[in-house]
Amino acid sequence: MSIDPITLEVMRNAFYSIADEMIVALIRASYSTNIKDRRDASCAIYTATGDVVVVAQSEIGTPLHLGTMQSAVRSAMAAYPFDDLRPGDAVAMNMPYPAGPGHLNDLCLISPVFYKGEMIAITANQAHHVDMGGFAPGSMPFGVKEIFQEGLQIPPIRLFRGGEMDPELWSLISQNVRPPVEVKGDLLAQYACNITGERRLTELMDRYTLETVGTYLDEMIRYSERRMRAALRKVPMGTYSYEDVIEGDGITDRHYAIRVEIEAMGDSIRTDFSATDDAALGPINCRWPSVAACVYYVFKALLDPELPPNAGAYRPFDIIVRDGSVLSANYPTSVCNANIITTQRITDVLLGALADAMPERVQAACSGTMNLLNIGGTDPRSGALYNYIETYAGGQGAMHDLDGMDAIQNHMTNTRNAPVEAIESAYPLLVERYGLLPDSEGAGEHRGGVGLTRVLRTRGDVQLTLSSDRGGVPPWGLLGGADAQPSKCEVIKPDGAVERLPSKVTTSVPADRVIVTETPGGGGWGDAERRDPEAVRRDVVAGLVSVERARSVYKVALEPGTLEIDRDATEELRGSD
Repeated sequence: MSIDPITLEVMRNAFYSIADEMIVALIRASYSTNIKDRRDASCAIYTATGDVVVVAQSEIGTPLHLGTMQSAVRSAMAAYPFDDLRPGDAVAMNMPYPAGPGHLNDLCLISPVFYKGEMIAITANQAHHVDMGGFAPGSMPFGVKEIFQEGLQIPPIRLFRGGEMDPELWSLISQNVRPPVEVKGDLLAQYACNITGERRLTELMDRYTLETVGTYLDEMIRYSERRMRAALRKVPMGTYSYEDVIEGDGITDRHYAIRVEIEAMGDSIRTDFSATDDAALGPINCRWPSVAACVYYVFKALLDPELPPNAGAYRPFDIIVRDGSVLSANYPTSVCNANIITTQRITDVLLGALADAMPERVQAACSGTMNLLNIGGTDPRSGALYNYIETYAGGQGAMHDLDGMDAIQNHMTNTRNAPVEAIESAYPLLVERYGLLPDSEGAGEHRGGVGLTRVLRTRGDVQLTLSSDRGGVPPWGLLGGADAQPSKCEVIKPDGAVERLPSKVTTSVPADRVIVTETPGGGGWGDAERRDPEAVRRDVVAGLVSVERARSVYKVALEPGTLEIDRDATEELRGSD
């Protein structure tokens, strides 16, 4: 069948509309705050052989989920007899080994799409469940060394049969998770997501025929490959390298180096992470699908942000990891916090390497951590077990012509914040303060974004897991731009005593304590003394930069009271060096 460009565009938009409707169905039907409010979920449509074709193009979905989900689908197809599946069936799996989601919380649900008795496509989604059992509430503990301690491992199993959840399998799952009502509600929402996609795909086939739909699904893959190869030719040919570190693993304080060497070869790219340090004792290790997700994200974002991400766009990349390293841990090494920390550092080293090749496209380091809090225990209001989970936004790195955005989810995550009202109604927690963090930006001609702070008071005894980084090695600036303020988390006791927490810890926190978390800012770009004084003044008026910092760092003097620029004093400050 010949390809008609007009029909291709019509079909492309139809496919994306289906994927967007799928993710909306998941969000609206979900139970947990983490999915219905924070939208920590993604979905996609696959060919019958497991190649991703279409991902949701709405604001919902994370690069990490979308990059690892193809491996999850293929692993499930390799391990489970998909030939035995029937309409209404769905296979669940959450295992990172041998290849799949980044951690056990990210459960992937995979549904075959049948048309006139033949499996012609697959719908799938991945959602972060608030708990999968294990050592601590939230299933992302520190102090563990094996995946067995992290939670319930679900190999590919047929969880739904003919449209109904298998009661025996659900009984097993519910016995191993702390909030079974939320987990079951979210699983049912995941199923609704896939069924929505199945219905819309079959309607499309009724309208255009199976052959037409299949032809244009294949053409979308080829189209993305052509666009990606054309985009890769923008990278100057050569070899580029960089390294950065993760600050400890929750067991030891040693730094783990992530190293990459990128070879640009025209219309293809080789990324070699072989020199990365050996696997850690604690749960900051990951598997190769997470590495691949970071590579796909970085090159798409830098070179062709509008490129349709699918299996064709992945073909030009040769991604090398070393078994036994932090980026390719061997079973049963712990992995649960790699999503939060390690993937952000993989992104940083890729951007750091490409800064030499394409400085006009690469930004300074973003906050570099998803800065996660898991707070769980028994709700004194109901006696039920609960778990609150949230990742906190940080500053975006500056670029050669733009300031970084303030308090935004960066790189491999794309979740929203949980509204204060949702937190206080669902959990025994009081939000005492929530806002931007002044003076946390990396100064520069273009400044990095500022981080944020949230202050929570516990209303009962809780178990807290903090998963963060960039507490000692801050987000870096570029071309003379300054580093940003690092992260920090403290617990304040009723008598006012302050306990500084390590960046990676699972610990008990008694009732009536105050947990204060601060996220890093983004790195700056260029010399801070070259920043437009009027831009500095606007930042001061907005409360993002203090008057003292404006004077000492940016060399801009402001009149007391009016906050107008003192031109003479500013000229003297900037000329004094």
